[in-house]
Amino acid sequence: MALPCAGLSALLRFSDPMPTLIAAPTRIESAGSKPKIIEEFVGLINTKTQGLSVAHMRSPEGWEEPGQKPEFDEYTVVLRGTLRVQHSSGELDVAAGQAVLAHRGEWVRYSTPFADGAEYIALCLPAFSPQTVHRDE
Repeated sequence: MALPCAGLSALLRFSDPMPTLIAAPTRIESAGSKPKIIEEFVGLINTKTQGLSVAHMRSPEGWEEPGQKPEFDEYTVVLRGTLRVQHSSGELDVAAGQAVLAHRGEWVRYSTPFADGAEYIALCLPAFSPQTVHRDE
């Protein structure tokens, strides 16, 4: 049985997809006590992706953001410096080469009180959204 041309081309696209280049991130304004650089590679702003977001963050010494109780899981890999993660039972200091998972629905607050600040990658499932982060007022 022969496939119609449109069906065949759809089948070929499905079976042999091509990678999509994300040429550059989009810089996003940050919340917090000092300016922090957020560059979203994948997410609602840069790629219109709802399922996850991937952002490169650079926060200076003394930066602190409001606490939050997000509707997403946030995986954070620290590349340089140390990131402090406060939670309802205490706090964790996450150093370069380490990672932390903040579970959805859990209260956390991120900061960089250390002299070298921090550089890190954050991956949120589903994607980060100002409407679903639920920051403290």
